[in-house]
Amino acid sequence: MAYEYSRTIKQIHQLVEDGIAPGASYAIFDGQHEISEVFGNAQVVPTIEKLQVGMQYDVASLTKVIGTTTVIMHMVQAGKLSVEDSVQAYLPEFDDSRVKIRHLLTHTSGIEGYIPNRDDLDAIHLHQALLSLTTSKNFGQQVKYADIGLIYLGWIIEKLYQQPVQQVITTEVLGPLKMMGSSFSPLKENCVPTQMHPTRGLIRGVVHDPKAYTLGAHCGSAGLFSTLTDVVSFAHQMIDSNLNGLLTDSTRELLQVDQTPMAGFHGRTFGWRLLQDRNDQHNILYHTGYTGTWLTIDLVTNQAFVFLSNRVHPNDNNSVYLPRRDQIISTYLDEKC
Repeated sequence: MAYEYSRTIKQIHQLVEDGIAPGASYAIFDGQHEISEVFGNAQVVPTIEKLQVGMQYDVASLTKVIGTTTVIMHMVQAGKLSVEDSVQAYLPEFDDSRVKIRHLLTHTSGIEGYIPNRDDLDAIHLHQALLSLTTSKNFGQQVKYADIGLIYLGWIIEKLYQQPVQQVITTEVLGPLKMMGSSFSPLKENCVPTQMHPTRGLIRGVVHDPKAYTLGAHCGSAGLFSTLTDVVSFAHQMIDSNLNGLLTDSTRELLQVDQTPMAGFHGRTFGWRLLQDRNDQHNILYHTGYTGTWLTIDLVTNQAFVFLSNRVHPNDNNSVYLPRRDQIISTYLDEKC
């Protein structure tokens, strides 16, 4: 049965009409039935530029699940590491032997993320500062979303592959999945711009996230640019073929289960956040990106929702955007039942 999603689509259009995002590219599919649209502007400052089909977006933290989580889970399957391994076994500079790969994947490490003058550091000193961070009393007791865990996981990937993590993702994920419109070094002209930054100017074709900007190819938390077509293809391949065999059936099952070490449901599996289906309460994979992106994949009902925007252009407004984003997701969950 195909659903129309009229309220969801109306709210997406309202987001653009209200100036919260310059434009939007989205796709909603049920099996092989798909509704998609590309509309609005790619750029409004310094000049207005219409959004075109096939443009690449800075997908921000979708990098975490499309790339880094996929590589980590593939290595777990191959026996190259375990989610119960100590992070310190791979990153000896990190000083807390209690923290496991599991904690990084589920955002339960309790690592405190504040670094003084962070954006003034070069890559070497930022790397050192990140590995010098300490855990809080919330270790293993609280889900606190942060990019540090996925940055660490990227460095663990580098230790095992002896290559920059973004090169590993390109070779091991983007290539096999034929995501030809995805890249960590895109053509500027084909990219949707993000922020008008006070020191960097108009950010276009270069990652928006400040830590990823400094760390470059050694960042597994952000940095990927992709198209609507490619992210939709990723979702289809996740449902239809376990990412063309990159993942196994058992991993697919693990990803649908809350993996936090605490009792109760906390909505975190390996890498992904979990939403609950309105109908029978099964879990749905979900992740967002700061620049204005999100992806939901329902492995049980073969449904997905891909949304790409550059809502941080020319400036972000979290207090307005985040409630509207959550409203659209809630409406979608109502309409997909």
